[in-house]
Amino acid sequence: MYNRKFNNANKMKSKNFSRRSPQFKKSGGFSSKSQRGENINPAKFINKAVVTKTLDNFVPEHKFQDFKVDQRLIQAVIAKGYKTPTPIQDQAIPHIINGSDIVGIANTGTGKTAAFLIPLINKIIRNPKEQILIITPTRELSIQIDQELKCFVRGMKIFSVCCVGGMNIGRQISELRYSCNVIIGTPGRLKDLINKKVINLSKFNTIVLDEADRMLDMGFINDTRLIMNGLPKERQVLFFSATISQEIEKIIKEFLRNPVRISVKTRETAENIEQDIIKIEQGNTKLNILNSLLGKEEFNKVLIFGRTKHGVEKLSKILYGNGFKVDSIHGNKNHAQRQRALGLFKENRIQILVATDVAARGLDIANVSHVINYDIPATYDDYIHRIGRTGRWNKQGMALTFID
Repeated sequence: MYNRKFNNANKMKSKNFSRRSPQFKKSGGFSSKSQRGENINPAKFINKAVVTKTLDNFVPEHKFQDFKVDQRLIQAVIAKGYKTPTPIQDQAIPHIINGSDIVGIANTGTGKTAAFLIPLINKIIRNPKEQILIITPTRELSIQIDQELKCFVRGMKIFSVCCVGGMNIGRQISELRYSCNVIIGTPGRLKDLINKKVINLSKFNTIVLDEADRMLDMGFINDTRLIMNGLPKERQVLFFSATISQEIEKIIKEFLRNPVRISVKTRETAENIEQDIIKIEQGNTKLNILNSLLGKEEFNKVLIFGRTKHGVEKLSKILYGNGFKVDSIHGNKNHAQRQRALGLFKENRIQILVATDVAARGLDIANVSHVINYDIPATYDDYIHRIGRTGRWNKQGMALTFID
């Protein structure tokens, strides 16, 4: 149990988890029930980090120079600081270059974005008329992919348009009137632009579905199905996610043809993330404990997850009133406000970002020291994605979950 000083929270160490334990009886079957109803055993929130990590011993089969891609792209990749391919990049890039459909399953933070961007940019270099559609569940992930793409193609006259809600649709329509090779967007906004006949799906021979499981969770699957049905029958589909379910398997069968399956995921959560729970004992509060934690030197870049938009905003204001440098991100904030908060956090100008699960997927924020689940996630998959914001690129991270 993390930090013994919090009202003897150490009494609930993982070795004591059993059906006979007082904690089991007290919690009503020893599972933490989220608002959406999934029971999650708190034992799943505990995991000692492994200092010697398996990916440290990974030896890629390829160097970036070995891939059959344009040398200008190789130089851009190396200039961005990528020295050797990650496992998902090492295995996926050759198959994408060969034109295969891909189902790529890998832990978050392992380089999935570059795994599809590198070969697709090369596809455009070889055929400047090539058009590619990338669909993501959130505007933040779309913007992040667009930024990474622009970094890779600087000076190559390859253009992209980011089409997401919360931004001026008129400006997006204007940008789409010019020649562009890549459109990146969220299902709802893409559907709006398709209905306005600004996007002609028949021109897209390549589509990427990134974090597709989240699209299912967020209710975007019908919009995604509409988009897929408008594409040419002869197409290349790249499907990437950190988790997979029976529902997702059905979608894979519906959307992809004889895909190459690539899985470099060895466990549900990264071994380099220390995971623990903090039991809120009678007489104490989550807020008191949180204030004590955030005052510690090692809590230098903290992402706190809450369940509701109202709760996240309220907690952010309380922490600000307590003297912390903090901002929030949730669905009630407009696009500019969300981007500003993310920018401040990425640039280390604030210590704390309080967020709903809108920040749980795909965002690559460097050096997050701690993820704190102030509210228990709705599902275990949500938990996996939340804590994946720390311990990225094999750095050590810490995830703490408050248990009432």
